[in-house]
Amino acid sequence: MRVAITGGTGFVGRHLAERLGPEASVVVSRRTGVALDDVDALTAAFAGCDAVAHCAGINREIGDQTFQGVHVEGTRAVVEAARRAGVKRIVMVSFLRARPDCGSGYHESKWEAEEIIRSSGIDHTILKSGMIYGRGDHMVDHVSRAVRTLPFFWTVGFRERRARPVPVDDAVDLLVAALEGRIAEPTIAVMGADEVTLGEALRRIARVDERSPLFFPVPLWTIRMLAQLTEWTMVTPLVAKAQARMLAEGVTEPAPYAPEAPEEFRPRRAFSDERIRAALPDGPFTLDDLRAVRWLRARRGA
Repeated sequence: MRVAITGGTGFVGRHLAERLGPEASVVVSRRTGVALDDVDALTAAFAGCDAVAHCAGINREIGDQTFQGVHVEGTRAVVEAARRAGVKRIVMVSFLRARPDCGSGYHESKWEAEEIIRSSGIDHTILKSGMIYGRGDHMVDHVSRAVRTLPFFWTVGFRERRARPVPVDDAVDLLVAALEGRIAEPTIAVMGADEVTLGEALRRIARVDERSPLFFPVPLWTIRMLAQLTEWTMVTPLVAKAQARMLAEGVTEPAPYAPEAPEEFRPRRAFSDERIRAALPDGPFTLDDLRAVRWLRARRGA
């Protein structure tokens, strides 16, 4: 089986490419010179592939990278290119609570992308995944870098929300099973084996990283303001507005309903100290994480 991976240099796509190896996978991304809206380039990249793992996605909009452009128009281009290239199966990585008419551009555009896949006429599986963590993620990475930088950390709201973190190895196991056609359901919910409060998850990450920041709850509007501020100022924001919405809702139940994977394919790895430690980044946030600093240095080097 040969698989084309959109978003193949991103978090999940990169781990899938490493699992499959260069002989069995084709990495498709802007970094490899293939734009997600270029049907001709995608068709050429998909040539000779049996399946497409559609892992491309963004959690905040910047420049020409919009939710509509990446999630919706990009998925439409992927489907058309797959059809032209004779690809037999598409597996899409979506979000557990992607749904229409909820007021979040991220959630709504992911749902619209799901609907494009469903109406494609191509055999498919949509993985509605919860919080996936591992080396290079937006969970353990951001929390640990934040607690290394700041003496305190905010939690969302005064009522504990919950999550079922998914180890990236489990997510990749499911992706491979779906790509191979071993999962018959067209849409499944992907949730981790352990359910924890978000506060507990944050404290556990800090403890494994041998940090002891002060944690305190703040109203949701404060997190939304922080998200907007860090989207404006940071290359990769500490928290994006879409992530603030996820934190406010909790990430334990699919919306709308989707069944979990068959028992033999469900994530089983625990949200353990060992796996958290393996996902820790190398350092704290620095001035290099600020967009203005990157811009100034780029101008000086020009």
